[in-house]
Amino acid sequence: MRAFIFPGQGSQSVGMGSALAAASPYAREVFQEVDDALGQKLSALMAEGPESDLMLTENAQPAIMANAIAVLRVLEREGGVRLSEKADYVAGHSLGEYTALCAAGALDLATTARLLKLRGRAMQAAVPVGEGAMAAILGADRDKAQAIADAAAEGEVCTVANDNDPSQVVISGAKAAVERAVPLAKEMGAKRAVILPVSAPFHCPLMQPAADAMAAALEGVALHAPLVPVFANVTAAPASDPDVIKALLVEQVTGMVRWRESVIAMFGAGVHDFVELGGKVLGPMVKRSAPDATTTSVVTMDDIEALLKGL
Repeated sequence: MRAFIFPGQGSQSVGMGSALAAASPYAREVFQEVDDALGQKLSALMAEGPESDLMLTENAQPAIMANAIAVLRVLEREGGVRLSEKADYVAGHSLGEYTALCAAGALDLATTARLLKLRGRAMQAAVPVGEGAMAAILGADRDKAQAIADAAAEGEVCTVANDNDPSQVVISGAKAAVERAVPLAKEMGAKRAVILPVSAPFHCPLMQPAADAMAAALEGVALHAPLVPVFANVTAAPASDPDVIKALLVEQVTGMVRWRESVIAMFGAGVHDFVELGGKVLGPMVKRSAPDATTTSVVTMDDIEALLKGL
């Protein structure tokens, strides 16, 4: 069995998608459709920068999605691949869950782009710049990372945001609390902790205003049953019902990304082949959670051609 998986924020870089767009009209079509949906030359920003603008959450989120969907579109149109025949599940890390839903036909491309633009803006606006932070706790499992976060909180918000794999957990919350967690982490048995260069404290209760904004936005959106089930971040379980998926997308804004558990659950369900489209971030996480799994990262035209031979 196989899962197509889609990366989250942090996998953006200037030049992303450029070579694929040069090689395939189907990739160019995706980027043009996203540009039109947003009324913005996002494709030019992806190709040329400046990096400071691409890093903005409201730009990074739709850009990462567009890049992954461009890879999928080339696979489908040039390789004759049908997702419903080649994948048993889809999943994505944080914003990648929207990409997964788009890939599986639950959301159309233009709607996905607009939702991610709004999501990025709402997440950025939820907490004033400089008041929140995130840190990666390395060499600690989720329980240890949560204990570190609890010890650092001192009445402020500080909690596990991303349970990525057995050795990498991300905490999120008030800036002062997250900063207190960094020296505490080593004292409490983690290898080390690193403050992440992010603009807001994602996936924690401070994001509630953004969750409210997404609830309002999703209310008016036509979301269809996906062609294959999507493994949801907040439950680490498959979902297919459109109303359930909408509720989980709202919950995801403040909830923990249970990526490690999702990978283990997919592997337990028989998925031994994980194909990451549009990035090279999730494959190593998958291997650390399910060492016997096979992982493939597909970003370039060469990657697509190699994958086609194995599908």
